[in-house]
Amino acid sequence: MTGRRRTFSSILPFLSRPTRAAALSASALAACASLTAGCGVIPGATGGSGDGPIKVMTWAPDKTDATNKPGMPAMARAYAKWINGQGGVNGRKLEVLTCNDHNDSVGAAECARRAAAEDVVAVVGSYSQFGDSYLAPLESAGIPYIGGYGVTNEEFTGHLSYPVNGGQPALLAGLGKALAGTCGPVALVRPDSIAGDQLPAVLDSGLKAGGHAQAGDQLAAENATEYGGQADQALRYATQDVTRRGCVVPALGDRTEAFMDSFRRAREGFPKVRLATVLGSVDQTVINATGGASGPYEGAYITGWYPPASDARWAPMKRVINEEAFGDNRIDPADAGVQTTWIAYTVLKAVLEKIGDGEVSADTVRRTLDHGLKVSTGGLTPTLHWPDETTLAAVGFPRLVNADVTLQVVRDGRLVAAKQSGPGGGDMTKTLETADIG
Repeated sequence: MTGRRRTFSSILPFLSRPTRAAALSASALAACASLTAGCGVIPGATGGSGDGPIKVMTWAPDKTDATNKPGMPAMARAYAKWINGQGGVNGRKLEVLTCNDHNDSVGAAECARRAAAEDVVAVVGSYSQFGDSYLAPLESAGIPYIGGYGVTNEEFTGHLSYPVNGGQPALLAGLGKALAGTCGPVALVRPDSIAGDQLPAVLDSGLKAGGHAQAGDQLAAENATEYGGQADQALRYATQDVTRRGCVVPALGDRTEAFMDSFRRAREGFPKVRLATVLGSVDQTVINATGGASGPYEGAYITGWYPPASDARWAPMKRVINEEAFGDNRIDPADAGVQTTWIAYTVLKAVLEKIGDGEVSADTVRRTLDHGLKVSTGGLTPTLHWPDETTLAAVGFPRLVNADVTLQVVRDGRLVAAKQSGPGGGDMTKTLETADIG
């Protein structure tokens, strides 16, 4: 569509990664060497060896004109503070390094090279749209990537990636399935970006499963401040069938709010449409800020990976936030990035407990994950484990192990669970198996 590399359209990136990783190995090692002195790493020391702290990294973009996820590194630090307050894991402290990828490929690569230079044992609970930039340096250094946000193809193809959710593929598939029986024409408004290029096919897989035609694909600049033209085009598409109420699906991440400012003005000249989107583009804070029950999201379907923030299963996470990060407004327990970081660190803790008194290194963390470890997340996800290849390998997702989504709805201004028996929730594996991504 745009000539960009690394979309969901092929499984070839997974097959060709070892060759590319090897080619980058020398440059990655050189970068590590140059960074070592500046970062204060003792030559020959490892992030998890001996009795010293177990060193990991969490990265995410912050203070950019597009998507920002400051709550993820903040949650990681709160988790480490909580664990260390209990004596650490197996008597060893957890040290969390953080990095800002600045929402660009150069920043993502720099974070990965710094992780290698610092000799961390894993990158945990992170967000970046530039998997093509960060996974190769991590693989060259043998560093596992645990619980990324699920926004890139590489997270579901890279053999050192250990995702904890189904990413955008599962969310959009579930949303499409939910909308198929209730919507006329469906207009998808998504970023004109690498990550955005991946969205139409998976939304269409859910629509197709419900017997619906594919969505109209409306591109929008990721860092725009005004979306009047895109809102007008989406409304024209969604209202072309006068016999059925159409739906508009904005999937613009943090820029969804800016789109909605334009959408509210543009919709006055069109028949009514229903809104639907995914968590990460909208949360309870946004719903409140846009009018709650009288706002544009009332009645909207929203798919997420996990139970609603009001669910009792989030109580341990909320307790840690209250005890270790009270007053830190970067950490919103309803934010999908914060939730993903909590789950990713739950996985890390299970790995370290399995290793016990043995050597903790990137290699032992990776081997523990690869050799049948099963992790319970207290019901927030299915039991997680990472076989060599999943049933979704045939459609380009060999590392996608959790395709569960929850269907939520805005009712009386609150984001609540929709009826679980309805379409759109549950395991999206079979839906994604039929996705036309070739």
